[in-house]
Amino acid sequence: MELYRGKRLSIEKKMFRLPDGREREKIIVHPGDAVAILPFTDDGGCYLIRQYRFAIASFIYEVPAGTMEEGEDPEETARRELIEETGFSAARMINRGSIYTTPGFTDERLHLFEAHDLSPSSAFIKDEDEMIELVRVAAGDLAAMCRDGRICDAKTICLVFRCLEG
Repeated sequence: MELYRGKRLSIEKKMFRLPDGREREKIIVHPGDAVAILPFTDDGGCYLIRQYRFAIASFIYEVPAGTMEEGEDPEETARRELIEETGFSAARMINRGSIYTTPGFTDERLHLFEAHDLSPSSAFIKDEDEMIELVRVAAGDLAAMCRDGRICDAKTICLVFRCLEG
C-alpha cells in the first residue's frame, strides 16, 4: 500500500516473506537511484563540497551527488551533477561501482564515480535551493579526513576508499 508519493520519493507499506517463511510488514522508502562523484585535479588535488543539510541542521563535507532523472543512465547523471554542483565538466569518468545507502528501510542505490581531466563548464548555473561551497583539498588528505571525522558523510567515505584503493 502506497503511503506517500512526492516528486522524487514514495513510501510504501508492504508484506514480505522472509527466507524462513515468516511474513513481516515493513515500510520501504523509494527515493530513486542517485550518483556521487569525486572530482580529481591534475595536480594531486580534488574537490569536495561543503553543503548545508537540513535534516541534520549543519554543514558537512561531501562529494558532489544527486538523484538520477527518469531515463538517465548513471554516468549521464554524474556528468550533469558534477557541473551543477562544482561548475566543472570531466573528460574522463571512472565507474567505481555502487552501494545501497541504508538497506534497512530504503532501496536507494548510489552509483559511484571518479572524475578526471576537469575543465570549467559554460553550462554551470548555481542552484538557489542549495547552500554549497566548493572546497579544494589535497587528495592525500582524504583518508585522514574520513578517519578523524571531518568527513562524516557515508557516501563520501565509501567513494574515497573505493578511489584510493582502485
